[in-house]
Amino acid sequence: MKRDSEKMRQAGGVSAALLALAMTMIAWPALAGDARTEALEQSLKQLEASMQAIRNELNQFKSESARDTQKLMKIEERSVSVEKRQAAEAQKVAKLEEAAATVERQPESKMHMLFFRGGFAHSDHLRNGVSIQSSGLGGPGGQAGRDAWYIGAGFDFNLTNDAWGALPKTSVMSEVMFEYKEFGSKVRGNALTAPGAGVNVSQFTLTASPKIKFLEGSGFRPWIIPAGLGIHVISPPSESITVLIPGVMFGAGADYRIWKDFFVGVDARYHLTSGRTDGVKIDGVTAGGYLGIGF
Repeated sequence: MKRDSEKMRQAGGVSAALLALAMTMIAWPALAGDARTEALEQSLKQLEASMQAIRNELNQFKSESARDTQKLMKIEERSVSVEKRQAAEAQKVAKLEEAAATVERQPESKMHMLFFRGGFAHSDHLRNGVSIQSSGLGGPGGQAGRDAWYIGAGFDFNLTNDAWGALPKTSVMSEVMFEYKEFGSKVRGNALTAPGAGVNVSQFTLTASPKIKFLEGSGFRPWIIPAGLGIHVISPPSESITVLIPGVMFGAGADYRIWKDFFVGVDARYHLTSGRTDGVKIDGVTAGGYLGIGF
């Protein structure tokens, strides 16, 4: 509105200057020489001032038009930038939806495991005992061999899948396991046993240990037991009727998912005790396989 009124004012000034010039030309014959020149100069000055005002207005209009054009370009650039951001956000949402659908299609990973073991055992030493080979009251008897078979079971309770943030894809589990080993079922007894009766030489072991399992999320998962507590119950007892022997267990193995939450695996463990207990030394190794069920 202000610009329109200014243009009307400038146009009125030009019209007035032209009218004054026209009137000067009409009155030209009646004017004296000096008066003619003065009137003509005044009309020309008025016309020149009006034209200069129009040029100034035109320059101002051009400047404002350029500023408006720049503003429009900036608005267009912002609009394009917003469209690009919206497209990028749409792509991110699509990728997240695709990843979520992939996770939903994958079978649920069970964190814990119940397993059943079996295999071969070997003792570092021959077994003595109160009712077999003995230096005590029972006297000499037979000795079982150092090889045995074993069966057992246990479960893994998962504590963390990334070692508490220290190692990605590395689970730390708490394992509780028991096993039964038999070194001989008809070992010749000494004077403390019934005549002709065979002695069963066996061992029961209960362990609790941390288990570090690698490759979380993979079908194949190796693992190690750096050290665990083992409590062994021997039969027959030692010469002083000791049946409990504590020790340390070390182990390593791996398992593989065969179908859904069913696993097969192999393991090897070594049991170490401190010294002999009344002539009985039970250090040795077990090696075999196991079947696991996730839950």
